[in-house]
Amino acid sequence: MINITDLEKVYRTDTVETLALNKMSLHVREHEFVAIMGPSGCGKSTLLNIIGMLDQPTAGSYQFNGIEVGKFNENKRSDLRKANIGFVFQSFNLIDELTVFENVELPLVYNNVKASVRKELVEKALDSVQMMHRRKHFPSQLSGGQQQRVAVARAVVNNSKLILADEPPGNLDSKNGAEVMQLLSGLNEAGTTIIMVTHSEYDARFSQRIVHMLDGKTVTENFLRELAYVPK
Repeated sequence: MINITDLEKVYRTDTVETLALNKMSLHVREHEFVAIMGPSGCGKSTLLNIIGMLDQPTAGSYQFNGIEVGKFNENKRSDLRKANIGFVFQSFNLIDELTVFENVELPLVYNNVKASVRKELVEKALDSVQMMHRRKHFPSQLSGGQQQRVAVARAVVNNSKLILADEPPGNLDSKNGAEVMQLLSGLNEAGTTIIMVTHSEYDARFSQRIVHMLDGKTVTENFLRELAYVPK
């Protein structure tokens, strides 16, 4: 699914040039769950932003499902991202003025999905994270764990092939954090590819492979187990 080769990302100002990714290579199979670890400033978030097509590399190759997307313009990246990728952030990124249902519905609105179809897909997504009973509530009326469940539902409502997770349990207590990781693990077992940035060894062990980064590139990889997904 993901083939990244010799990827570079340079941030420039008038006086400073920062190399965030340095000949980074990463290959992720469909249905895999990969955890990316490393110290702050090693390039993890930059890599996630490029994989999520929120940013462009300076050099190198990024192929998504065989399509070279590294040089796509913003509109092309946006179209491909909306059709294939869901995001789960540490800070939830829910919209306070929208209900749970409306927050989860938002990606479908952006993709011009018909209202009748949206209702069915949102209810299915909320049911999968056990949040249907909260569909009329607002984010401020939910616990942190419940908000993250809603964020996961939003990430999968469009049948996303890939979920990118940035420290998903980072703002949660250990119980709620473990529940969110179990939820992501279950999605992976159902066939969703997941790439997660984390500082937590505990969270990383839900994955099948841990990639350790330093100074903008891969330094080690630990394989924990085989793919969890079994085609029906």
